[in-house]
Amino acid sequence: MKRFLILLATALFFVAVNVFLYVSITRRLANNFSGTSQTKMIDVGRYLPFESGSDLARIGSSLSFSEQDDLPVLDGAAALVPVYASVIENCYPVGSVTYEGGVFSDDNKYGENFAADSVMQYQNTIRGFKALLDGKVDLFFTAHPSKEQLQDAKERGIDLEIVPVGKEAFVFFVNKKNPVDGLSISQIRKIYRGEINNWKEVGGPDKRINQVTRVKSSGSQTMMEQFMEQDMLTKRHPLAIFGASIGYSFRFYLAGMVADENVKMLAVDGVYPSAENVRNGSYPISTYFYVVYRKDEKNPNVQRLVDWLLTPEGQTMIEACGYVGLH
Repeated sequence: MKRFLILLATALFFVAVNVFLYVSITRRLANNFSGTSQTKMIDVGRYLPFESGSDLARIGSSLSFSEQDDLPVLDGAAALVPVYASVIENCYPVGSVTYEGGVFSDDNKYGENFAADSVMQYQNTIRGFKALLDGKVDLFFTAHPSKEQLQDAKERGIDLEIVPVGKEAFVFFVNKKNPVDGLSISQIRKIYRGEINNWKEVGGPDKRINQVTRVKSSGSQTMMEQFMEQDMLTKRHPLAIFGASIGYSFRFYLAGMVADENVKMLAVDGVYPSAENVRNGSYPISTYFYVVYRKDEKNPNVQRLVDWLLTPEGQTMIEACGYVGLH
């Protein structure tokens, strides 16, 4: 009888533990709208110059470099790979993009496979901007550099030219199962300051809000800090991971490059972030994207390329990539 009671007590203990885990975790996580709100990597292989199947804008260009020219080396943020890859496609000679081992690798998540002599590099925002300061990259495509990146340049005694070449929307997104379709700027700021913590406060379900943030000095995080006026939460509530996520990014990166049918962009102040609403100025959180280069750059082809990007021809290419031109 004693052994039976011990076995019964043990069984009841494990039943109680499992019930507790189900109620406190499993049920909370079920249909929590969060899984598809996570950051994704781009497939760089979709944007390789001189490959017939690449998703690049091919417009024909009056600017055409030859193999004898001093070719500027291009790099940029993940969100702008289609732009600078299209520049190479339209303006550079075939054979100027090279790979270690001779071919592009499917494991090339952060540009490790691009050869040292390749005019196209992909190191993403943080490493790529450092490569610009180190003189290993001539022209960098990016959102506006962060204050930390600008301070780094200043401490090195490097002056930068920062030239806007296109427009883009800064967007907020949720899982498509979340019934909330839009927020006001005020609501977004309160969410990311920890003043609104439950979706029911903005017309959604009774679920905690999981405020997803990005890596410091990434383009989207720098833009978010500017949008939040340098006043946003730095730590989430421990239970936030059990809630329904909200995240932020740039429009074409989210909708065109890492498109996921389970994610939806939110209207802001009643305006959806379509390309047309960015173009006509009605979407309230639009921004420029830029090319950045060193003022002490000696290669005249860098300035030629920047000037071309600002011509109607260059702006047509930017539009054809899926972004919005300056005009």
